[in-house]
Amino acid sequence: MNQSKIEKEYDLIYVGGGIMSATLALMSKILKPDLKVLIVERLDDVALESSAAWNNAGTGHSALCELNYCPEEDGKVIIDKAIKICQQFEESKQFWSYLVQQGLLKDPDRFIAAVPHHSWVIGEENATYLEQRFNTMKHHFMFDSIQFTKDKNKMKDWFPLIMHNRDEDEVMAASRIDRGTEVNYGTLTKTLFNILETKFDTPVYCNMEVKDIDPSPDIDWTVEMENLDTNQKYNLESKHVFIGAGGGSLLLLQKVEIEEKEGYGGFPISGEWLVCKNQDIINQHNAKVYSKAGIGDPPMSTPHLDTRYINGKRELLFGPFAGFSPKFLKEGSNFDLLKSVKFDNISPLLGAFWHNLPLTKYLIEQVTSSHEDRMKELRKFFKDANSDDWEILVAGQRVQIIKKDEFEGGVLQFGTEVVSSKDGSVTCLLGASPGASTATSVMLQVLEKAFPEILHSEEGKAIMDKMIPFYNAQVDEALFKAQLKQSAFALKL
Repeated sequence: MNQSKIEKEYDLIYVGGGIMSATLALMSKILKPDLKVLIVERLDDVALESSAAWNNAGTGHSALCELNYCPEEDGKVIIDKAIKICQQFEESKQFWSYLVQQGLLKDPDRFIAAVPHHSWVIGEENATYLEQRFNTMKHHFMFDSIQFTKDKNKMKDWFPLIMHNRDEDEVMAASRIDRGTEVNYGTLTKTLFNILETKFDTPVYCNMEVKDIDPSPDIDWTVEMENLDTNQKYNLESKHVFIGAGGGSLLLLQKVEIEEKEGYGGFPISGEWLVCKNQDIINQHNAKVYSKAGIGDPPMSTPHLDTRYINGKRELLFGPFAGFSPKFLKEGSNFDLLKSVKFDNISPLLGAFWHNLPLTKYLIEQVTSSHEDRMKELRKFFKDANSDDWEILVAGQRVQIIKKDEFEGGVLQFGTEVVSSKDGSVTCLLGASPGASTATSVMLQVLEKAFPEILHSEEGKAIMDKMIPFYNAQVDEALFKAQLKQSAFALKL
């Protein structure tokens, strides 16, 4: 890091070196290249926390296979959330495609690959649900290529590893959409930051920790930082601040003097994968296969057997398995959870705990599970799984949002949320999955709050029409299909 390049005043300071900051910073510089920005990361490189390849599922979360996005209500399967998430992921693909077309992003196959997305269930009741989901989704243009079967021979074609040694009388059903993707968000994040540094003269300053963010009489905010290598301290001024520090965002938001932060709390959940070590087994599966979470289990527990491409190598993982740590980041402090408890969020925390006792039971069971317990779960997918072929790998740390609720005191919220000051000068991203997949859409929300004048200028509108055609557009079948085809070509899918 060249400390001499750190100046006193900025238009925008980004806190965090993950996919969110990378996406927001690059969109900002494309829209207004003369924006004066600073990006800081606490660790010694970018993409080492939630964006790292092994710290997330790598699924391009587009609602093609994730059954928790299609709840059943009064005997009907509701796909509204699936439609929203599908559109959000396509917006991410459009942004990446634009970077390819502009010559900024080379070799997209280094971070994204075509891997079919499947849903697969066992049992009569689940099979009926999956067929209802299929019948609902096939009539919407975003999902009209979906296939469904109860034929075991067809399933053997789709995912032979799962179908090996199955009983003939076992009731099951599956669906498939061929256009699914596998994404290495770690590689993508590093690529976006490289574009920022080489094309927009915007480096990331690592080993730099933000200690506090205070109102400033001169500009808008004073950002207090410390170089963790040299212990040198900085007090910088910025008109806008974006807090995109993953699980660490909540603790920093709580230091910012805005009333919008009140009542927010967080519940940390760590994750683990079973990772296959046997290349012969890995080569027999080329699919992402999602099933249903167990009765009473949280949405994040949805089991899946996934093909991954990491560091140029094909991999196979199964999970997720939950764990508990009081840390808000893998490289965080064991006191993070305790430090997050404030007077204004005690009631929401207690309310969320009381109304989520099944989650507490689930976490206790998960934490006390042995390797063989996890293998039993895997064998529901892959009956012949050998314990010696699989090892446990610790995934990323997630902090689920807890917020005030009029009726329950507090609710545990799955997903992501942008918290911002009234004037949009401070924005903070809280929450987890499907975060990375929807980064473009979520960061557009931040731009709307922080720089609406840039987005809605004539020049900004012209760029947005090319960069993300879905933005502020009525997405109909013709537009969706045209952009789907264009993204597939640009991203080599």
